[in-house]
Amino acid sequence: MKIRSVVVYSVLRLLAFLVPFGVLMIFPVFQQLWWLAAIFAALIGLSLSILLLRRPLDDVSTGLYASRQQKQSRRRSAAELDAEAEDSATGA
Repeated sequence: MKIRSVVVYSVLRLLAFLVPFGVLMIFPVFQQLWWLAAIFAALIGLSLSILLLRRPLDDVSTGLYASRQQKQSRRRSAAELDAEAEDSATGA
């Protein structure tokens, strides 16, 4: 898995929340109701990430899938070695 793609995606997701939150906190209404600004910023950030961050998400997802497949293939090869060892032990 590429660490760079995970970091880029995480930073972009944080920016998708923090920038709208900062803009909303400029308004006097949201200075008193900061929790409402956080909710609106979360909804805006979610919408932006769905619309704009498809490619970074694909990169992260592909990396996670590849690393998981690699781990499973290692497990299978270890299991095959164990099975061969058991077969040779029982056959002897």
